[in-house]
Amino acid sequence: MTIHPLIPPDTSAQLHHEWQLEDFDFELDEHLIAQHPSSPRSASKLLDARSDPAQDCQFFQLPDLLQAGDLLIFNDTQVVKARLFGEKSTGGQVELLIERVLPNDASNPSSAPNCVVAHMRVSKKPPLGATLTMHGNFTAKLLSRWPTADGPLFLLSLSEDPFALMQQHGHLPLPPYIHHTDDEKDAVDYQTIFAKQPGAVAAPTAALHFDQSVLDGLRQKGVETANVTLHVGAGTFQPVKTQRIADHQMHAEWYNIPDETLRAIERCKARGSRVLAVGTTSVRSLESWAQTGLQCADTNIFITPGFQFQVVDLLLTNFHLPKSSLLMLVSAFCGFDHMKNIYQQAIEKQYRFFSYGDAMLLERVNPLESL
Repeated sequence: MTIHPLIPPDTSAQLHHEWQLEDFDFELDEHLIAQHPSSPRSASKLLDARSDPAQDCQFFQLPDLLQAGDLLIFNDTQVVKARLFGEKSTGGQVELLIERVLPNDASNPSSAPNCVVAHMRVSKKPPLGATLTMHGNFTAKLLSRWPTADGPLFLLSLSEDPFALMQQHGHLPLPPYIHHTDDEKDAVDYQTIFAKQPGAVAAPTAALHFDQSVLDGLRQKGVETANVTLHVGAGTFQPVKTQRIADHQMHAEWYNIPDETLRAIERCKARGSRVLAVGTTSVRSLESWAQTGLQCADTNIFITPGFQFQVVDLLLTNFHLPKSSLLMLVSAFCGFDHMKNIYQQAIEKQYRFFSYGDAMLLERVNPLESL
């Protein structure tokens, strides 16, 4: 069965408003930033924001808010222990955050094996060709900057299989707003129950609320599920820094959409049901495919108010950082004014924010309504 991409969107509506960074700023008390998840997972709060004012719910009520025939799309990426520590030959400390693992190139015997792309935290960058001695008795040779000669990341060749080394010697890269060091509990808490494709440095956090009881309730309701994979990069935590939103350059992340997921979407649309993306990463995967027709590629799609969504009808997501590209995506999906009202209501009612926080359910608006 051949699946064809949807018609590329008319993005001219985005030109009607010059969005500024301060448009997406808000104040948040420190005590509303969740440091640990709810227990059990589905005991978190869920703000049903498909109307104004939004309705307060618990996450375990999600099956009651959906209809038989709806299709949930999960991101099945798995968070890896991507933070590695070591020393330079001078004894200076170095920290690597593995952004992605590159496949070995069997067709090129001269290419370096076990290559990774990483962020590097160090007092003074070592020269190209330097070998780092990492904790765990392995090495990392610095080959080049990445993706260009003056790029912000680094290409390194590890002495052994990167995934095995991370699993044995790595640390979970918890977000910067979580103030405790990673432990064995985080290794479980910061992973979705359907994670199976290793490669992310951050969890698709909207999916952290799901437990088996919620999945059973969805199945009994007649709600279908399917998967995409998007390996979340460290750039997801970076705030937008340009004053004009249009000047921001998004980081790239790798995604893959299986054939069976596209067939499930086609069946869902044909019966007049709704596609619900679990998290912004699922949105970015699906809408990237709709624009390009590519099922497996890197995407740096930047979704701002005025964007014309082609696949996703409903969005389940957490409450995001101020000035973040994720907050801009939410504004594009449900409307800027509605987003502001939702966040104000969530703050007033003491919802918990960010990765370990609570969730909200949103409905897509016409792109002109989001401006």
